[in-house]
Amino acid sequence: MTEKTLAIIKPDAVKKNIIGKIIERIEDEGFKIATMKMVFLSKNDAKGFYIVHKDKSFYNSLTDFMSSGEVVIMVLERENAISHWRQVMGATDPALAKPGTLRHAFGFSVERNAIHGSDSPQTAEWEINYFFKKES
Repeated sequence: MTEKTLAIIKPDAVKKNIIGKIIERIEDEGFKIATMKMVFLSKNDAKGFYIVHKDKSFYNSLTDFMSSGEVVIMVLERENAISHWRQVMGATDPALAKPGTLRHAFGFSVERNAIHGSDSPQTAEWEINYFFKKES
C-alpha cells in the first residue's frame, strides 16, 4: 500500500548545497515526490511544527535552528514510505547513524542532522497538513 511521509531538508543541508544529492537519493530509493516547496520558516512556524517538544530542553535551540535559513519541505510517497525513509535517514545522532545513511553522510549533530522525517502514520498526517493545508 502506498504511504505518505513528510521530509524536510534542514537549513544546514540547504546551506551546504546538497539539496540535489538528497533528492537524488530520495528518487533512487523509489520515492515519488508528491509535492515540494522551499520556504523560510518563521520562529513561530518552527515552534508550531515542533510543539510536541515544547517542554524539552532543546526546544528553543531547535526552533532557532529551523528558522535560521531556508528548508525544503516534501511529501514523499511509496510503499512503506515512513519506515523506509527512516532507514534511509539513519539515526537522529549522525555519530550513531549507519554508513550509507543520509545523516551519516551529511549530518553534523543531533540537531543539525540534515533532514527530518515523520515517525508514524499519525505524525505524517499531522505534519503534512501543517505545511500543506488542504484547501477547503
